[in-house]
Amino acid sequence: MNDDDMLQLAELDSDNRMPAADGKSPQNAKELEAVYDIPVQVSAVLGRATMQVSQLLKLGRGAVVELDRKVGEAIDIYVNNRLVARGEVVVVDDRLGVTMTEIVKSERS
Repeated sequence: MNDDDMLQLAELDSDNRMPAADGKSPQNAKELEAVYDIPVQVSAVLGRATMQVSQLLKLGRGAVVELDRKVGEAIDIYVNNRLVARGEVVVVDDRLGVTMTEIVKSERS
């Protein structure tokens, strides 16, 4: 992953730069090096399902749980439990991955 890819997860201001605490925008990724080693939790949510505990207990090996998403519909990408993007599932060698197709801008309160 290069520096430009890492910046895609940041919430961007109107100039497509991540706002700094002092109100000035960093001019390049080098100015953000202090935060590169901070761990974050990234989750890709394929879909959700709701069921009663009694139904859950009846599930066995090979059971299929129907999710609330359709095939080909975008999945949600969360960083530290905050929705930041939507994307698609991809296969890289023998592993699953996610490619971001849309950055979700949230309004700060």
